[in-house]
Formats: sequence, structure tokens, C-alpha cells
Amino acid sequence: MDKKLTGLIFVFFLTVSLFVSLLIFNQPLSRFTRAKEEFTPSKEKSLIFAWPLNTKINNQVTINVFVRNEKGIPLANKNVILRSTLGNIFPNSATTDKSGKVTFNLVSDNPGIAEVSAIVEGNFLNQKVSIKFE
Repeated sequence: MDKKLTGLIFVFFLTVSLFVSLLIFNQPLSRFTRAKEEFTPSKEKSLIFAWPLNTKINNQVTINVFVRNEKGIPLANKNVILRSTLGNIFPNSATTDKSGKVTFNLVSDNPGIAEVSAIVEGNFLNQKVSIKFE
């Protein structure tokens, strides 16, 4: 009988402790059980830059993609794929470093405007960059 009573008292105090902690910290229990949103790339906060924006054919253009979360914090180890309407991109895909950055190169042997977009973890970023080859 003493073991049952001790077990019931333990469960009672555990339940009361959980209830009081939720009241004090005013946070739902699901906050502790869900995956962190901090590791999800943001389509709006992530950036794509290219230099130069105008160049001659067969010249190399450097394209940098910065992957950020909703709070603007850089995300490491995220897979990034670049797509272009003109030219060849190398490497085809890469993984972000500690600063959330990945670098690609674009070369075209045809004149025209290359529209470059990035895909991070399967989702297209909202930004695109246009590069003119003359």
C-alpha cells in the first residue's frame, strides 16, 4: 500500500509541477515538442547575388546564395541548386557553409540574358538575378 501511495503522490506532484510551469512561463507544451523553425530556410530572407551583371560571352560570373531563416540567421548545411535560362552553372548543387553562403559560377558562350534562380531544400527562393552576356 505504501508503494501505491508513493506513486500516486509522485504523479500528483509531477502533474502540478507541469501545470504551474506552464502557467509561469506562459508557453504551450507543443513549443517543446515541435521542430525548431530556426532551421527552416526562408524564401523571403534568403539572398542571391551575382557579379558582374553585364559581361562578355565566355566570361565567368560569380553567383553567391545566402540562405537565411525567418529571423535572418544564416543556415549551414542546406542544399542549394541553381537554375539558369542561359549558360552553364558549375557546380550544379552545393551545400552552404557556416555563414549560410554557397558560391556558383556561370559561363555562357551565347549572347543573351540569363535568368538565375535558386532552389533551397526543394523550394524556389523569391529572388532571381538577371545577367546579360554580350
